[in-house]
Amino acid sequence: MTTLVIGAAGQIGRMIVSKLHERGEPVIAMLRKPDAELEALGVEIRFADLEQDFSHALAGCDQIIFTAGSGAKTGADKTILVDMWGAIKLVDAAKQAGVKQFVMVSSRGAEDPDNGPAAIKHYSVCKKIADDYLLASGVNYTILRPGRLLNEPATGGFSTTMPDTKDAQIITREDVADACIYCLQTSGTLNKIYPLVNGDQPLTESLI
Repeated sequence: MTTLVIGAAGQIGRMIVSKLHERGEPVIAMLRKPDAELEALGVEIRFADLEQDFSHALAGCDQIIFTAGSGAKTGADKTILVDMWGAIKLVDAAKQAGVKQFVMVSSRGAEDPDNGPAAIKHYSVCKKIADDYLLASGVNYTILRPGRLLNEPATGGFSTTMPDTKDAQIITREDVADACIYCLQTSGTLNKIYPLVNGDQPLTESLI
């Protein structure tokens, strides 16, 4: 099974590509521009842009992980074009290409933007629209809605119960990367949505 990683130059995407490659599993990194670190790994790279025609990047791919994002330094316009519209176009392309599973890295608050973090409400709205589009598409999906992301080593501990306290709604980027890979390899995660934070359960007990 060949996996296409959208957002491969981002922190989570980079970890996913590296981990899959280390396991000897076929992985393709979709990039907008050259990346010396990923090229040094020796993985297949396909240059494409979510804001342009990227359909060629899906050729021969069985699975997709979408972990692309416009980034905190861009405006709401880029959030709309990448996080929402780019994701929607990718769902259509995945359906046309017969992709077997689409893992969407969404966000806490996407289930109900009115009650999510106020500072990123526009982001939550875009994520919800993209998630809902995937849900209605007929493509096999797994949607992960991680809490606030931390740049720390993986803990290996997870929970799918989002804490009431916002300060506790956290998870490391590496744990999210591991969860994405686990979902690709576990049929029981098909067509499910998981809130995701660090906790005290292994993936085998939390993503069921």
